[in-house]
Amino acid sequence: MDTRVWPNLEAPSAAATSSMLQLLSQIVGKTTLALAPMVNHWWQVTLRVSARGLTTGAIPYGTGEFDVEFDLIAHEVVIRTSAGTSERIPLASGTVAAFHQHYFSALRRLGIEVTIRPLAVEIPETIWLDSDTTHREYDPDWANRFLLALQAAERAFSEFRGGFLGKVSPVQFFWGSFDLAVTRFSGRAAPTHPGGAPHCPDYVMIEAYSQEVSSAGFWAGDARFPEPAFYSYAYPEPEGFRSARVEPDDARYLQALGEFVLPYAAVRSARSPQREVLAFLNTTYEAAAELAGWDRATLEIAKVASAPKPVEEAHDRNLRTSQPGRRAPARRGAEQ
Repeated sequence: MDTRVWPNLEAPSAAATSSMLQLLSQIVGKTTLALAPMVNHWWQVTLRVSARGLTTGAIPYGTGEFDVEFDLIAHEVVIRTSAGTSERIPLASGTVAAFHQHYFSALRRLGIEVTIRPLAVEIPETIWLDSDTTHREYDPDWANRFLLALQAAERAFSEFRGGFLGKVSPVQFFWGSFDLAVTRFSGRAAPTHPGGAPHCPDYVMIEAYSQEVSSAGFWAGDARFPEPAFYSYAYPEPEGFRSARVEPDDARYLQALGEFVLPYAAVRSARSPQREVLAFLNTTYEAAAELAGWDRATLEIAKVASAPKPVEEAHDRNLRTSQPGRRAPARRGAEQ
């Protein structure tokens, strides 16, 4: 198993860096919220995993567009416009208020005027992003490893997403809850969500969960579960879901979270992390869909095979062919 693909995320700086990135990403995400046209379930405001970090994608402004990317390799926030201009803001330890000031100054230099409500959402603390002067740590090494983990998770989620004919979300990163997620829909309306997310109007969650879903994701953890993990839940949760048998063995249902969790540490220590994640995605979805009576024959293409991804296969081949006296076996039929 290539530890560069599934890196170790245990570090004393992990929680602080994750918190810092979550707050900064909310500043950027709220920019998209202010300018982009509405898409069902708020999908227009999410970030996407890129080759270098997390990006907004194109945001319309006037007759042009711009995008914002958290470059977790060079450790800077890059703003690019369709006019060819750009600005760069370093990612480093400091205050959220200072980043807020630098970010909006950079936007104005690019001719972009936008106003956001600078209250952080979906976290218990009341934090005003434009005036928070708490010194916060940013560890570039952990941030880069987190990117590698996101990219590995995104590959597994994309494979899983491809096995569904029904409505399914993009693989996308939510800056409110700071997690990467993919969601399958049954096609049926859901009961009105009760809301209650901290500092977040109830109508946000009502729109997000307006239809019946089975959703899975990956996040860096929080106070309730202070370690990186994969998760899966259903809304509404069907009777018997929490006691369903799912794979792999390290997966379990947490009452406090209302969802199944699979610790990232268990995934990265497995012989095939990709296989472990796909088993978790498949079995938790199947439990939700079966217990809720989804029309699986219509909605599914086929169960995604829990097989190693090409990146893992390539790593295995490299191990075999790089040893003295060993050569790669001839491909069956290659000579035909």
